[in-house]
Amino acid sequence: MKATVTRAALSLIGRRDTPRPPDNAALLSALPIPVVLLDPENRFRFLNHAAEQFLGVSSAQAARLPITELLPADSPVFLMIEHVRRHEVTVADYDMTIEGPRMRKHGITVQATPLPEEPGAVLLAFQDASAARSLDRQLTFRSAARSVTGMAAILAHEVKNPLSGIRGAAQLLESSVSEADQELTVLIRDEADRIRALVERMEVFGDKPFDRGAVNIHRVLEHVRRLAQTGFAAAIPFHEAYDPSLPAVLGNRDQLVQVILNLVKNAAEAVIDGEVESPEITLITAYQHGMRLAMPGSTRRMELPLVVTVRDNGPGIPDDIRPNLFDPFVTSRASGSGLGLALVAKIISDHGGLIEVDSRPGRTEFRLHLPIFPDDPS
Repeated sequence: MKATVTRAALSLIGRRDTPRPPDNAALLSALPIPVVLLDPENRFRFLNHAAEQFLGVSSAQAARLPITELLPADSPVFLMIEHVRRHEVTVADYDMTIEGPRMRKHGITVQATPLPEEPGAVLLAFQDASAARSLDRQLTFRSAARSVTGMAAILAHEVKNPLSGIRGAAQLLESSVSEADQELTVLIRDEADRIRALVERMEVFGDKPFDRGAVNIHRVLEHVRRLAQTGFAAAIPFHEAYDPSLPAVLGNRDQLVQVILNLVKNAAEAVIDGEVESPEITLITAYQHGMRLAMPGSTRRMELPLVVTVRDNGPGIPDDIRPNLFDPFVTSRASGSGLGLALVAKIISDHGGLIEVDSRPGRTEFRLHLPIFPDDPS
């Protein structure tokens, strides 16, 4: 649907008999995809609201900047623009990486179109496929979570009972062996406890029903922040950027606390292990239209306008684990179990929500897209 609207808008701009702004400007401003109009000197003539968010610059700021201030000189976008001006044809390029001082985006489709009535002017349309990729990953996360659910059930049944016997035997031996051998019995007991703890952590992946209701997400965030600052993140400054007008989340408070706590703990570990000079964690809430997803086990589609972001300024997520970040047992930490983010993905999936990750050195964001509590719960 977006591609159809884009082509219509581009063809409308390209017709000689089409009125110029404000009609075209109003049409382009309403488009949900970023659209930019450049003059022959690559200065901004126009950018719509979606382009402001995409480029990280307001229309007022863009009026004083050439696009070369936002994109590096070797950006492939400039080769497209040059080709369009030279041959006066429309060019589209797919799966591009757009990087600059204000943004870093992957998997972008860029369409460049000349304006016949204005030689040298070029219209650029950007289409971000990250939401579609996130949805694909979310389906993968759900499948992975189901696999862990099955593993947890098997382990709970087949491992916990023998572990209890091993631990009991070690305790009995401890009182009848020499002091030197007691160290071995303590080792057996401790390792049995460690394995049991791991099994119990995996049991939380079970498909147990849970109650949903109206949850104030800001109270959840403040509760997690207090827990963090009295414990593992005592030395890390927190910043909040909350939208105070947000409605309640449709969810389970305890599970949402667990999700945010996991993300904040990971953020704290990232800045501490990365030895960041001025570490900080930022919690953000916002209202954003346009995201819909099917509820688990239902054909009903749920709006996901509430966005919760946990941001840190750590070294970023290693490239080799980023594609499988939410899979069970995937971790970059030697002491990590790799189950924390897998659990986060499962809980958000159970809520009918979506989780996205954007990471680069100095800035990592986990964004949760959540449903709001309906005015009429029925």
